[in-house]
Amino acid sequence: MTVPPGTAQPGTAQPGTAQPGTAQPGTAQPGSTLVPSATTAASRGTDGSAGWRRWRGLLAVVALCVLVGLLVALLVPPYRPNSYLDPASNGPLGAHALADILTERGHQVIGTYSVSAAVADAASGPATLVVTSPGLLTAAQRTALARVRADLLLVAPGAATLAALAPATRLAHIPALPAAYLRPGCDLTAARLAGPANIGGLGYQPPPGAIGCYRFDGHPALVRYRAGGRTVTIIGSGLPLTNSFLAGDGNAALALNLLSQHRRIIWLVPQPSGRAAGRSGRRAAAPPLITRTAWLVVLQLAVAVLLAVIWRARRFGPLIAERLPVVVRAAETVEGHAGLYQARRARGQAATALREAMLGRVMPVLELPADAAPEAVARTMAARARRDERQVTEIVYGPAPASDADLVRLARSLDELEREVRSQ
Repeated sequence: MTVPPGTAQPGTAQPGTAQPGTAQPGTAQPGSTLVPSATTAASRGTDGSAGWRRWRGLLAVVALCVLVGLLVALLVPPYRPNSYLDPASNGPLGAHALADILTERGHQVIGTYSVSAAVADAASGPATLVVTSPGLLTAAQRTALARVRADLLLVAPGAATLAALAPATRLAHIPALPAAYLRPGCDLTAARLAGPANIGGLGYQPPPGAIGCYRFDGHPALVRYRAGGRTVTIIGSGLPLTNSFLAGDGNAALALNLLSQHRRIIWLVPQPSGRAAGRSGRRAAAPPLITRTAWLVVLQLAVAVLLAVIWRARRFGPLIAERLPVVVRAAETVEGHAGLYQARRARGQAATALREAMLGRVMPVLELPADAAPEAVARTMAARARRDERQVTEIVYGPAPASDADLVRLARSLDELEREVRSQ
């Protein structure tokens, strides 16, 4: 059959016309819900992508700065004016290698840069207190160390240190030999088993009854004796204890033999200012992972980011209502919600929604406040519907349905109860 021009077949629509039950873009029928179109969603996605492209450069710079700061904090140890014989130092004149060996042999090496911390640690039990660079100690610090009851090992002490910590020993004024190769020449078991070592350094005049080893020009570079209930050991040079000399000759054996009397070894590294450059820690105090300088860098970066945010922040104006171009019937929205409830088997949520909706419509009729007690609501509804109060309570405030059939019955009961209440 031929269709004349300008006419339309049944079930079709000409451009610019609308069939019954449909809506033109930008219009809404009663009982319908407006939803955003695909075009609107796409435009919003484009705006989000543009915002990400605008900020990703700044975020990349901030992330790079934070990463560099962390790497610097992890790789660069904190600066200390004096790192000689420092058990945390891996440098040539540090003592990290000796501290590691002592730890592996079961000793507890407690590195500290504070005299007060060393005194406190020494008071907690038997220990050997190693004092490196004693020439950096102040008179008050020497006095505090003189009261410690722990065994002492003094590394190249001068006259002032000897007078305070080992008054029975005198310094022999001989030229210092930093790395002299000497033989023990004594009956001290620790030195005799170690053999020749690069002990050298200063020479001393030991008190009567003391053992003197590694003599040069008649003056020993190693002195050990008992005084005041503790063992005092004096060595003229700390080079045998350093990382660079430890593996040579009998240096390692001598250091281990001299320090093996107690399980706890307190290793004091004085600083030039006389103030602690760090806190004491367990097992050769390792440098902190994040230094104070790194925290300052992080603080500066945080301030910079805050200023950039304030500078680039958008000034949002008032909200503008936008008419949505697509119309969706209210029945479709209800069916969609019902499908979601059914897919998740959310009968309890569905029942709660039905009951709350019914109460919202009925409460004005009952002339009750919105926060009325369930007992008052059930009593008033039962009186108007001429039903038993327990039956009304079961319908309005009962448990969640156990099956879909129970949910359907509940919906019908709520509908009937609402009609009965409204009809009175």
